[in-house]
Amino acid sequence: MKVLLVSAVALIDVDGRVLLAQRPEGKSMAGLWEFPGGKVEPGETPEAALIRELKEELGIDTWASCLAPLTFASHGYDDFHLLMPLFACRKWEGIPHGHEGQTLKWVRAKDLRDYPMPPADIPLIPILRDWL
Repeated sequence: MKVLLVSAVALIDVDGRVLLAQRPEGKSMAGLWEFPGGKVEPGETPEAALIRELKEELGIDTWASCLAPLTFASHGYDDFHLLMPLFACRKWEGIPHGHEGQTLKWVRAKDLRDYPMPPADIPLIPILRDWL
């Protein structure tokens, strides 16, 4: 089974809320909410992938020094196994906007379970809640 490396981030605003992005129509798992991020390309570190993805998807800039490793997900789907480090980030430049048609929402950690998520993201919720 192929292992897919995807890097994700919990962007945390000054009020302690976490940014979620809703997967747009036409993508797998459309309508589900997830932490922003994306595939790590060959030759890229997870941090470099996040910096690139945040610029492309949300129009914001951050730096590797602002990405704190928090936890990771390891989840088997039918046709691949997902390995996803989750970073926490409290510092970036710009205002996040969905550049790829995704809806964005700032959510309190205690309310994360109210948003349907892909199976790999669900075990990250209690860790994030305890951390915040």
